[in-house]
Amino acid sequence: MLSAFSDLLSHFTLASILDILLVALMFFGLFYFVQGTRAIQLLRGILLVVFLAILASSVFHLTAFNWLIRNSIPALLVAIPVIFQPELRRALERLGRPGALLSRRPTSYAQVLNTIAHAAGELAQQRFGALVVIERSTGLQDFVDTGVLLDAQLSSDLLLSIFYKNSALHDGAVIVREDRVVAAACMLPLSESNDLDRDLGTRHRAAIGITEGTDAIAVIVSEERGDMAVAQNGRLVRHLDEGELSRVLYRQYHPSKPVSGIGPEVEKKS
Repeated sequence: MLSAFSDLLSHFTLASILDILLVALMFFGLFYFVQGTRAIQLLRGILLVVFLAILASSVFHLTAFNWLIRNSIPALLVAIPVIFQPELRRALERLGRPGALLSRRPTSYAQVLNTIAHAAGELAQQRFGALVVIERSTGLQDFVDTGVLLDAQLSSDLLLSIFYKNSALHDGAVIVREDRVVAAACMLPLSESNDLDRDLGTRHRAAIGITEGTDAIAVIVSEERGDMAVAQNGRLVRHLDEGELSRVLYRQYHPSKPVSGIGPEVEKKS
């Protein structure tokens, strides 16, 4: 085996190394530029299925299955650009932006959650309806593209100005990515669950809808009642004050870290 490895190394040239690096760079770039969208899950699934299929056909010497895999890969290579056409277009657009490849400083999520909770408390006092969606590992770029792009630093004042009644952006959802307000007036899918309370409005149904298909967290401020709620995994926690909202957000964002001071009576399934 050592001799075979030495023989393999002897055939390595500068062109071979460059060839491997280019292929690796292409895969890295593909994953990097689709990481802000739901397509990353589909891409991971495709690669995992292809890898397991090739591994199974090689280990168990499945002749017919191996033939099917070999003949399916060219069709898959043609289908991928068609399936991921919006993501590829976005990737080229991001590549052309100044500083697109520069990483941002680490985000203090405790500060982000506290800022959102404080803004929600102010909005509730003034009876301004609001819907803020916090992006997590599942990309929300598809929904960002339905709104008005902002890419602004998150602050309570910014959220208050967006959801002010006479603001042009107060309808729809604000999407927060790390410590940035990515977009406002975004359209979200409404939940189709039949178990929801009939008194829930469009904001609450949209918040539940976005959390049914992603791991996002949605904060809702009711314009009619002036109370606050949080949605995650298709479930709703209602009738919160600012302090409870902050603790619930932190607990849902960091489920492994217990947060004291909030009782079970706060969580009420809609």
